[in-house]
Amino acid sequence: MDDAGTTLHVAWDDALTRYDFGPGHPMNPLRLALTFRLARDMGVLDRRGVEVIAPEMADDELLATVHTPEFIDAVRSAGADPMQADVAHGLGTDDVPCFAGMHEVSALIVGGTVAAARAVWGRSVTHGVNFTGGLHHAMADAASGFCVYNDVAVGIQAMLDAGAERVAYVDVDVHHGDGVQAIFYNDPRVLTISLHETPRTLFPGTGFPDEVGGPDAQGTAVNVALPPGTGDTGWLRAFHAVVPPILRTWKPQVLVSQHGCDSHAEDPLAHLTLTVDGQRASYLALRALAHELCGKRWLATGGGGYALVDVVPRAWTHLLAIAAGAPIEPEALVPESWREFVRTSDYGVAPRRMTDGARGDFSDWEDGYDPADWLDQAILATRSAVFPLHGLDPMM
Repeated sequence: MDDAGTTLHVAWDDALTRYDFGPGHPMNPLRLALTFRLARDMGVLDRRGVEVIAPEMADDELLATVHTPEFIDAVRSAGADPMQADVAHGLGTDDVPCFAGMHEVSALIVGGTVAAARAVWGRSVTHGVNFTGGLHHAMADAASGFCVYNDVAVGIQAMLDAGAERVAYVDVDVHHGDGVQAIFYNDPRVLTISLHETPRTLFPGTGFPDEVGGPDAQGTAVNVALPPGTGDTGWLRAFHAVVPPILRTWKPQVLVSQHGCDSHAEDPLAHLTLTVDGQRASYLALRALAHELCGKRWLATGGGGYALVDVVPRAWTHLLAIAAGAPIEPEALVPESWREFVRTSDYGVAPRRMTDGARGDFSDWEDGYDPADWLDQAILATRSAVFPLHGLDPMM
């Protein structure tokens, strides 16, 4: 990979780990702290052109570019006094329990994504990453699915407000990117693509192929609903059968991606069976598409991922390294300093290498498809629903 001229804005501050729903909640901020430590110990953050920037908290005016003032007030009130939780706004539920300072740290995550978005759009850097962000389930007026404010949507809106006319968003989280899709469903300037486990078996119950955009934006919502059990080979086949042809036809000016790594086989909340190697392959593919189509403009966020030690830190360290223009070889050893920290902190047994030992191979759609195969049926359903809206043949 040619890393000449690659610059990277990384949003990070220890304060971001205060996004903490409490003991027993899957969204444990340990995954964030371990990711930052692993990326640091592997030297990713010391590379030339990489800047680690502490974000500033998004103010109400910025949040209100996406969220309603009533919702912002409800979040602030619930964070000041959990007894003020407003279930009508999705607060105080099992998924989104209230905690002290909830508004402040949620707004800080938004600030990190927006700062990276503005840096990428303004070309002060080529790439931006906020792995603490990717809170894609939050709606304009409600928290949902562990997500309070939708940092991705606010980041996209910031680029639109700065003059962007075609923003592409690709979501590879195991759950449908419903909040981002809903917020921009009728905006022809934003293309949302989500690859996720079928909503027939997984939260949030949306993301069917026939969700293709509002009346003024037909074809700008693309949903690939994958069968439970789909692994690297099938997932990458689906990705390459849908994402590159749509992006090449739509010609985005900037690529935004959400990298929830809960598609991994070890993730406790879903039913896909990817490896870190398959996830790494998707990161490389998205970086290549950003370079091919968007003049290198690429903003990446984190998202879901609940295998706290074995998966999330390795996956997102690979993401950071690829965004820095210096991919880590899959067979690379995990630094002993990081493994020792995991051991002495009683977090379990750390992995020894940055790979799960998979190859990331897949068969290309153009080589033929099997109409009796459940995965190919899912791919074809998406292509049939949306490809004609872009002047593409769903069969070819």
